[in-house]
Amino acid sequence: MKVLYAQSGGVTSVINASAYGVLDEAKKAGLEVYVGIHGISGVLRENLLRINDIDIEGLRYTPSAAFGSCRRKLKNQEDINKLFEIFEKYEIEYFFYNGGNDSMDTAWRLHNEAQKRNFPLKVIGVPKTIDNDLPYTDHCPGYGSAAKYIATAMMEATLDLRSMYADSTRVFVMEIMGRHAGWLAAAAGLGWLNGIGPDIILFPEVVFNKERFLDRVDETIRRKGYCSIAVSEGIKYEDGFFVADMGYTDSFGNRQLGGVGFTIAGMVRSELSLKTHVAIPDYLQRSGRHIASKTDVEEAEGVGREAVRLALSGVSGVMVTIKRISNDPYKVEFKTVELNKVAEQTKYLPEDFHNEFEVTDKFIEYAKPLIEGEFFPPFKNGLPDYLIIEEVEQQ
Repeated sequence: MKVLYAQSGGVTSVINASAYGVLDEAKKAGLEVYVGIHGISGVLRENLLRINDIDIEGLRYTPSAAFGSCRRKLKNQEDINKLFEIFEKYEIEYFFYNGGNDSMDTAWRLHNEAQKRNFPLKVIGVPKTIDNDLPYTDHCPGYGSAAKYIATAMMEATLDLRSMYADSTRVFVMEIMGRHAGWLAAAAGLGWLNGIGPDIILFPEVVFNKERFLDRVDETIRRKGYCSIAVSEGIKYEDGFFVADMGYTDSFGNRQLGGVGFTIAGMVRSELSLKTHVAIPDYLQRSGRHIASKTDVEEAEGVGREAVRLALSGVSGVMVTIKRISNDPYKVEFKTVELNKVAEQTKYLPEDFHNEFEVTDKFIEYAKPLIEGEFFPPFKNGLPDYLIIEEVEQQ
């Protein structure tokens, strides 16, 4: 029996831990294991790599997509037909797709097609996203580590601001990923657990009001002398337009966003005459494996292993989910949800997790267990020793 695994969408610092979970569990079951290089795009090009004899232990410590990712939707029957030709040629019986909302749509299409053709293929979705916006799961692998990175970066930058504001920068702005859901922006507020965090958080779930925002900045400056701001890239005006729309769409049809941090800083400079500084973590917030959450790494590997166990038991057409059993002690179990319920859906930050400019205690209670623990990578020459699979480079 043969397995095919592929990675899709924006990467995370722990997606390779899920890869390790899938691949190691499949190898232990005695299966022949292939990976698609650069996701479904690579599979369509028949760019597959057999990994049974490759050492994959370092995947647990390595960020980004070790096998390459893609942003491709299955838009026509021709692509689907091509994929099933490849599945048949390589005798693939199990397909695991590791991604987010759009990736689950791809997985759902393949599951449906297999049923229509009476083709012996089991399809399981393995969740991944730093945005934490997949529905039907308490949280998503990738979020905890990104949240930990953002909270730490905001704490450190705010301490820098605090030390320099007397005759230098008075306002610091950090632009954070999150097109529609404010989970990552909210994570900046976790710094207040240790006494230092953003004074203002701008969430995509809250309509951006320029006057109210500037009043809050002005009040904060008058009260403490400086103001630290976390802003989600996806904040919108009342008319529904993004504050920072770059004017074009990506390959998934999403409006491309960017520059909201500079837009916000420009408002502060022009209206309040305050010196500002902007930081954009961008790729760093999703690839910062050196500060990954132990909880996140272990759960990422766990959903991968669970996916294989489900497929071997005959299950298909589902995504692995995480159900929280308790907070103290923190405990979860793995469940499933039908792929079509997840595909192209978004889980927003609940209203009781935030107010206009701050997170609530309920969010802190929710997010705190997800960032706990450290799972440091091995170091070499003073730097993380990440796994680069040479065979992938040669494909």
